[in-house]
Amino acid sequence: MPERPQKALFTKTHEWLLVDGEIGTVGITDYAITHLSDIVFIDLPTVGTITKQNESFGEIESVKAVASLNAPVSGEVVEVNESIRERLEVLSEDTYGAGWLIKIKLSDVGELKNLMNLAEYNKFCEEQESH
Repeated sequence: MPERPQKALFTKTHEWLLVDGEIGTVGITDYAITHLSDIVFIDLPTVGTITKQNESFGEIESVKAVASLNAPVSGEVVEVNESIRERLEVLSEDTYGAGWLIKIKLSDVGELKNLMNLAEYNKFCEEQESH
């Protein structure tokens, strides 16, 4: 299992966010990837798309299920990791690095308080496993 970054913030729908200035890099967590297993397709937004916190910005499809990708923050998509569509295995190989999905210019930094830090997310995942 890849090590989750100390500075990342997490959603209850298993997206991660790393903030650098006013830009947030978004990806899907190792927990989600493990549970989805064989990923066959990903649908990502285009640059310029406006995201709203907790609302869908795309989909990820595996042989098991289709899941929404939800934005951890509101803002404007300023970059999309186009190469991921051709190399879906990067999602599991380098989840918190080359496996990023989109970059969002944050419109409301106050929303960050709605996300979980690493310790909270690890506990959340443990609770999910025990159900």
